[in-house]
Amino acid sequence: MSDASFPAKGVFSAIRTSLAITGVIMLVLGLFILIWPSKTAMFFAGIIAAYLIVQGLIYIGSGVFSQGGEGWARIGHVVLGVLYVVGGVLAFVNLFAFTATLVMFFGIMLGITWIIDGVVALSVLNRGRSRIWTIVYAILSIVAGVVLLLSPFYAVIFWWLIGISLTALGIVQIVRAITLRKDAAAVAEAIRADQTS
Repeated sequence: MSDASFPAKGVFSAIRTSLAITGVIMLVLGLFILIWPSKTAMFFAGIIAAYLIVQGLIYIGSGVFSQGGEGWARIGHVVLGVLYVVGGVLAFVNLFAFTATLVMFFGIMLGITWIIDGVVALSVLNRGRSRIWTIVYAILSIVAGVVLLLSPFYAVIFWWLIGISLTALGIVQIVRAITLRKDAAAVAEAIRADQTS
């Protein structure tokens, strides 16, 4: 028994799951930033600093212990590894400055991403019945992105804006995932109606 509505349901289910997961992640990150702003920023900076050190040690190890490869490639790996380790250690030595720099960089990249995300959400506006939530999400996303891009030198306000924006966008994304269930049911019903006619 082959039902053509199953692929449509699968697509909508995958989209709903994706929206729900990203919404929950955005909401949780936003709440962490709002509840513990400095600790959350320092935590992320610490993770990145630790990553730099681990990545550097891997490059150094691959340069020193690799059997193949020419001398210059091995030297390049060791030099790159040392740079990573030095960068990670310096980040840990002055974690506050590294955190402030990271917050600004992250905010600028996030602002650009949110603007693009809002435009993409508007581009799929005519597909589905949850238009209101899609419009709300797109407007919030574009406005939050523009605000982040226009205020990159105010690290504290900037971090709070990221937290507020992530929380709001996460909630709207979760609502979009919930309302998409109606669209999935409507598409399945339309496919069944086409099959019977």
